[in-house]
Amino acid sequence: MSGEPQDDCLFCKIIAGQIPATVVRETETTFAFRDINPQAPTHVLVIPRAHHVDAAALAAAEPALAADVLREAGEIARAEKLDSYRIVFNTGAGAGQTVFHAHAHVLGGRGLQWPPG
Repeated sequence: MSGEPQDDCLFCKIIAGQIPATVVRETETTFAFRDINPQAPTHVLVIPRAHHVDAAALAAAEPALAADVLREAGEIARAEKLDSYRIVFNTGAGAGQTVFHAHAHVLGGRGLQWPPG
């Protein structure tokens, strides 16, 4: 069922403390940690505590929770003293999503070119 922790989900295991992560912030609804393979000087993942396969599924099922993820992304950018930053949601394997638990990448600390990739 959507929203319930998944036994085979890396991010659900991180939230449960079964896999270590460098935690940046936690709220009642979100969990944020540094990306293990950073693509910028600041690269933090913000995930909902509830399991949803991707950002579209999250927004459809729990729009308030999707807003919490975005709000936390902004709070992290402020705490990291980023003047400018990018928030990225990859949706689907073809777009680079490798963990199928909705998550926002907060990237900053260097110039970010457009278009990416």
